[in-house]
Amino acid sequence: MKYYEGKKVFVTGGSAGIGRATAITAARAGASVVIAARGQEQLDEALEEIRAAAPSKEQVFGAISLDVTDREAIREAAGEVLETLGGLDVLILNQGFAITGYIQHLSEEDFDRMMDTNYFGHVHLVRAFLPHFMEQKSGGICLVSSMLGFMGVYGYTTYAASKHAIAGFARCLRAEMIPYNVTVTLAYPPTTDTPGLETENKTKPPETWAIEGSSHTYKAEEVAASILGGTARGKFEVVTGFGSWFIWFMVRTAPWFVDMFMDADLRKFIKNKKDEVA
Repeated sequence: MKYYEGKKVFVTGGSAGIGRATAITAARAGASVVIAARGQEQLDEALEEIRAAAPSKEQVFGAISLDVTDREAIREAAGEVLETLGGLDVLILNQGFAITGYIQHLSEEDFDRMMDTNYFGHVHLVRAFLPHFMEQKSGGICLVSSMLGFMGVYGYTTYAASKHAIAGFARCLRAEMIPYNVTVTLAYPPTTDTPGLETENKTKPPETWAIEGSSHTYKAEEVAASILGGTARGKFEVVTGFGSWFIWFMVRTAPWFVDMFMDADLRKFIKNKKDEVA
């Protein structure tokens, strides 16, 4: 993590989970860090932990309460971040959450909320900082999607759609930033032990659990390390862990094979459920 020594980093979704772990890891590596999220109390707690991880008193830290669905608030926050840090080298967009459930039971508002926060939040934040990066002609932008940004799983129609949208946006952004020497990284975190996952699990349909089975759950610190490492190297796509990489590879090369296995788990669940009723 030598790359982050002296760097200026802004992390959204920085009060908990992957974002918090990313901010702490960057601070520990010598970066000045500003975090953003909605809840001020959690932001303050995270900020204390981030400051405690810093090896130098020269590092600068800050926390901004921000609703990423508010475009005007995003523009104001961008100015505040640049003023606090005296510039920006790395932008890490990690905000987002999941709404799970059967598609026929989900509301129109559920789909809107997923796109407004998970997708449009990324878009508007990138656009707010683009003038800075384009003028600076250096830096890195990391957009955090999900493994559901390249595949689909039963019960995740709202979430997967928003995460696929991030992936499409990032791929085009990568090309457009080449003339400005700004790298774009697209991270695909796997199932990660975070407060968000705990909330998400409460509404997962039983079919989703049957397909996921006993899949490995990663620590937020593991995912944070891969995100920061990939961004530092200017790598475009970042996947955490060999198991996740293998799924990514199979979806890219033989999507029908992945679908076959997930469909088999689903059909087995449906059959067992029918047998229980009979």
